[in-house]
Amino acid sequence: MPNTGIITNLPQDICVEVPVLVNRRGFNPIHVGALPPQCAALDNINIAVEEMAVEAALSGDPELVFQAVAYDPLTAAVLSLSEIKKMVNEMLKKNKKYLPQFRNVKI
Repeated sequence: MPNTGIITNLPQDICVEVPVLVNRRGFNPIHVGALPPQCAALDNINIAVEEMAVEAALSGDPELVFQAVAYDPLTAAVLSLSEIKKMVNEMLKKNKKYLPQFRNVKI
């Protein structure tokens, strides 16, 4: 559901998973309120990563791809920045035909 104040400490209009009541009027989200601060912090990191990834896809900016992957908590926990850079370059190279917005990027 779009966050329309359902979760009060997350940005408006992001997609959120919340309980809903389904009836003849459709899907009616149930107000959740504020998440515990530690959960909201982790969600906000993931939101930022996803927004960077979308911007990278729309703009064809490989540096934004790298930044999005580098800020991902799981990736950052298991790979160094140089390993992430190498992985991103390999991914862009391997998927060049599926990612036309990155065709002019030298990898």
